[in-house]
Amino acid sequence: MSKVTKVLILLNDMVYESTAPQHALRFARCYRKRGIDATIMIWGPMGAILTKKNKVGTQNYDDKIQECLDLGVKIKCCELAASIIGMTPDEMIPGTEIITTKELTNTLIEYTEEGQLVIYV
Repeated sequence: MSKVTKVLILLNDMVYESTAPQHALRFARCYRKRGIDATIMIWGPMGAILTKKNKVGTQNYDDKIQECLDLGVKIKCCELAASIIGMTPDEMIPGTEIITTKELTNTLIEYTEEGQLVIYV
């Protein structure tokens, strides 16, 4: 069995009505602190809101995202998900990235073929 060197965390859930974003960010921080390459892949329109800068609410998601980015976590948002809610790249937290659906699906295949860890929250 191969050793896990990277983890892909999939997020597709509502930001303010779910603990999924908190779990995704917490998991990513923990894995990075253990030296494991961590990527959060956001592929649903409601999940895409997580990458939008200057959100208002009781959760300080922008700060948590920045902490993850500072640790080297990659945060990627599906282009389709962002476009469905009308979000443009200039509205995103700097350091987060928009990717195509093809890039998302290729990443899923890559992680599976390599036997790496994939988590869906």
